[in-house]
Amino acid sequence: MSTFNKLGLNEHLLKALADLDIAKPTAIQTKTIPALLNDNKDFVGIAKTGTGKTAAFGLPLLQLIDAKVAKIQSVILVPTRELGHQIFENLKAFSKYIPEISIAEICGGTPVKPQIQRLQETTHIVVATPGRLIDLINREAIEISETQYLILDEADQMVTDLKEGLDIIVSELPKSRKTWLFSATMPGAIKQLVQNYMSKHVTNVAADMEITGNSGIDHQYIVVDPIEKLNVLMHFLTSKDRQQGIIFCKTKAAVNKLAKNLAINRFSSGALHGSLTQPIRDRIMGQFREGHINILVATDLAARGIDVEGLSFVVNYHLPDTFEMYVHRSGRTARAGAKGLSLTVLQPEEVAELENFKKELGLQFSEYKKPTTQNLEENNALLWAKQIFKTKPNHEVETAFKDQIKTVFHHLTKDELIEKLIANYLLQNQKPSPSEHLKKTKK
Repeated sequence: MSTFNKLGLNEHLLKALADLDIAKPTAIQTKTIPALLNDNKDFVGIAKTGTGKTAAFGLPLLQLIDAKVAKIQSVILVPTRELGHQIFENLKAFSKYIPEISIAEICGGTPVKPQIQRLQETTHIVVATPGRLIDLINREAIEISETQYLILDEADQMVTDLKEGLDIIVSELPKSRKTWLFSATMPGAIKQLVQNYMSKHVTNVAADMEITGNSGIDHQYIVVDPIEKLNVLMHFLTSKDRQQGIIFCKTKAAVNKLAKNLAINRFSSGALHGSLTQPIRDRIMGQFREGHINILVATDLAARGIDVEGLSFVVNYHLPDTFEMYVHRSGRTARAGAKGLSLTVLQPEEVAELENFKKELGLQFSEYKKPTTQNLEENNALLWAKQIFKTKPNHEVETAFKDQIKTVFHHLTKDELIEKLIANYLLQNQKPSPSEHLKKTKK
């Protein structure tokens, strides 16, 4: 069994890992750490989400930093502030016993002035989003001319930003730098980045993608008509009561619409997309991480960097545009050896597309049992009952009026009142009773 002390890490890092109760390296860590410590080459590491890529590059980077040199020695580029903050926190934890190493987080979505002030202090490692880094370069507020390591994390999610800004960033870096690129997939755009910005001598490492990336994920699909899509989703969420998960939508408008519907039906949920202000995004993510909300409805980019332990499920409410995106979505669950479900909701015309995902990714998809019409109607009635239960009393209602209402119901027992409420709900929604369903089924 491989252990970290066999990979060449120093005692300070090993002690920090022990404090974090991290004992066994993952496949990508086992292959990457010795290579980065011993090879003086550019590096490309490919491994699916949830396999520990941050430690794979973060641990050797911390060992290679010369704390006596008061210069920025490494720039780590990330696609989102959320992922940047996650990496920043991980690096701080790993460097617990190397306090002389200074790490700065300079990502977009937060005020720039405090970041400029922070960079006036000694800084060895910078974690940055491309846009904010370019902004600081243009302001002449950051000096990266002596940077030895450029690290591109989740590079496949940064392709657009990198195409537009990597030339600017690279022009500020020394030619002698080493470039480390990490990604969950290797699409054509990333291969082009490797050719354009990395040397001819590149060390390539890939973890066992099938075993490491997908062993804990149960990939399932369900085929629904558009008119029943929301009801089927709510039935699924009811079955996952008090469990945490993420629902992915393609657009911000779809996220807002679905989140509104879930809120109306009293699901513990929140929405996350790029148009939200950073304080709102931070508040929602904080509520999600702390378990105050169970369901996060998000666009793909907004969900980058979400690493919440114990997520039970991921729902692809819309089929992703690319195979790589499916890998990233499903990788939010079943992290660190846990089990999880990735459910894809398909409309009939999309079933053929799923076959392409199966072939390209080498995954097995099983069919999720579709609820019956009666199941859906009963679930809607249950949600209606929960709405009533969670409705706050209106204390402004006059006592005389309350007394009149109480007089109407005073002779009813609790069970009789519930029976009448259910009957009224079914009547108002024109739902046949369960017994009538049974009669139709027998016929």
